Amino acid sequence: MAKKWNIDNAHSEIGFKVRHLMISTVRGKFNSFEGEMYMPEDDDFAKAAISFSAQTASINTSNEARDKHLQSADFFDTEKFPMLTFKSKNIVENSTGEFTVIGDFTMHGETKEIKLSAVLNGITTGMDGVKVMSFDISGSLNRKDFGLVWNAPIEKGGVAVSEEVKFDIITEFKEEKES
Repeated sequence: MAKKWNIDNAHSEIGFKVRHLMISTVRGKFNSFEGEMYMPEDDDFAKAAISFSAQTASINTSNEARDKHLQSADFFDTEKFPMLTFKSKNIVENSTGEFTVIGDFTMHGETKEIKLSAVLNGITTGMDGVKVMSFDISGSLNRKDFGLVWNAPIEKGGVAVSEEVKFDIITEFKEEKES
């Protein structure tokens, strides 16, 4: 029987970064998200099932004007597409002890298979006696594959926003106590 683990929002961050004007990097995160994992009794992560969702309107790049632009129809169109989701299909342990998590990612009404790299930081017992598991997760996608195509040319060549979006995700999951 699989055990349910829930993402601990207080100790997790769903972050991303994207190149701006071809020379700098803008970081952001989603402030409102949920995630769960079903893990077999033997805690074998390669057999787990993971799902995740974030409210697109909760995007936060520490710049209100940029956040409003990202929420608009030019990018996320948060009124029409309020959520982005991920659901794992397969998890493979690599020879280095890291994992490749393959799953369906849905954003802006488009679903595509993506691959994420996950590093299991460990499993321990928290201050409240509940088991805790932590992962660092990375990956990237081409935003145009998901219909986020807005851009603007810049004077010296190139564009304002790169097509590649990189994930920088830190998670902590807590095992759900049986009721």
